[in-house]
Amino acid sequence: MKTNPAEEYEEKPRKVLQQGKGIRVQVPDLKDALSRFIEEESLRDHDSDAEACLEAVRSGEVDLHQLASTWAKAYAETTLEHARPEEPDWDEDFADVYHDLIHSPASETLLNLEHNYFVSISELIGERDVELKKLRERQGIEMEKVMQELGKSLTDQDVNSLAAQHFESQQDLENKWSNELKQSTAIQKQEYQEWVIKLHQDLKNPNNSSLSEEIKVQPSQFRESADAAGRIYEEQRKLEESFTIHLGAQLKTMHNLRLLRADMLDFCKHKRTHGSGVKLHRLQTALSLYSTSLCGLVLLVDNRINSYSGIKRDFATVCQECTDFHFPRIEEQLEVVQQVALYARTQRRSKCKEARDSGNQNGGSDDKSKNAERNYLNILPGEFYITRHSNLSEIHVAFHLCVDDNVKSGNITARDPAIMGLRNILKVCCTHDITTISLPLLLVHDMSEEMTIPWCLRRAELVFKCVKGFMMEMASWDGGISRTVQFLVPQSISEEMFYQLSNMLPQIFRVSSTLTLTSKH
Repeated sequence: MKTNPAEEYEEKPRKVLQQGKGIRVQVPDLKDALSRFIEEESLRDHDSDAEACLEAVRSGEVDLHQLASTWAKAYAETTLEHARPEEPDWDEDFADVYHDLIHSPASETLLNLEHNYFVSISELIGERDVELKKLRERQGIEMEKVMQELGKSLTDQDVNSLAAQHFESQQDLENKWSNELKQSTAIQKQEYQEWVIKLHQDLKNPNNSSLSEEIKVQPSQFRESADAAGRIYEEQRKLEESFTIHLGAQLKTMHNLRLLRADMLDFCKHKRTHGSGVKLHRLQTALSLYSTSLCGLVLLVDNRINSYSGIKRDFATVCQECTDFHFPRIEEQLEVVQQVALYARTQRRSKCKEARDSGNQNGGSDDKSKNAERNYLNILPGEFYITRHSNLSEIHVAFHLCVDDNVKSGNITARDPAIMGLRNILKVCCTHDITTISLPLLLVHDMSEEMTIPWCLRRAELVFKCVKGFMMEMASWDGGISRTVQFLVPQSISEEMFYQLSNMLPQIFRVSSTLTLTSKH
């Protein structure tokens, strides 16, 4: 029989205070009574449910063996002692092995082998480019002859038919070379990983007599192509200024800033010559591959997730020149990004529909929904996707930041999507151990006519000030870790403009001053 807490309360001595029309009772006693009531009634409900389940078993409504199997399965899946041991992950095991080897005397052998693979793929790409060039030249001559006969013995239909044949021939040849490159890189990756695992196992055996021969550095054994000099990337004279700054009011954090006149892809390209400077850059990148000091790069791209045009195509070409032994190929990573973006766009579209259906009474909501619907198939300005790389010269992570033509105008503000995208990128750097980030200072990769000196100064001032604010926010994101931020300007910018930007930076950031100590004597 259920008890009423009010009746139970009446049975106890209580103090009642008359205050006008209100009556105040002792709250602790009432709370205790309610707690006991809830506990007793909950226990009674559980008992009744258990009795009903037992009665179902007694009457045969529930199969006893099936019930026991269900209980045993649930217990085994939720209890740690019955959990299955985790299967070893190949990628994690290989990462640990590689990290050990690259910090051992075998590091130079690893780099030489990677360079040898790079030369092999570069030669294959060179053969592909030559064959495609010959095909285009031959097709150009054929099309020129047909155009001369147009209107005489040939019609527009004949021209269109020949153009279709040329396009199909180019597609077939490109697909042939693409499959060959894909197969070659897959073979290289398998050979390399198997060799790394074997070498690591041999290192554990100190009595192995062949170990010294395996890790012996023989540069002459790694071939260089005869036409290597013709394929070396020509670098314009780089301009560079470095600064050390302190940010923060009470807890100051030191950061390094660099202003460079260089191409963004210079940080990605490998050099065909394997000189000491190139080796040092490559060694530093390899040593920090599985570390808390990663290097990132910001690329400005359009709203389509592919590698078919512009800097996206140039970047993909650089990625293809050297096999990635640790991460999927750039094409595979972009496919995954497309799938994730498709899911996100689907969710965004459903939310826009709900907002449009529920918010038609508001005047501005309909235009906002139409704008979101228009961009349904693409990512929006300010959004970015990330690709991982172990085969690039000086970076591990590439941020592909979506921008539109608005970045070329001179009236963007600190709330522009491109600026907010930089803020989100810096936040990702803080949460994922990326301590060096290179970004385009002017938010463009190439200069154009409308980008005058005043335009460049205004844009640089805006980006400097915004990045300074974002870096001060970093102290709350990561606790104040020292980082390096590299501001890159296009190579076509003049030296005069470069040094104007260099003079602007110390005026915005707090640059550390040097002290000169002199003797009294």
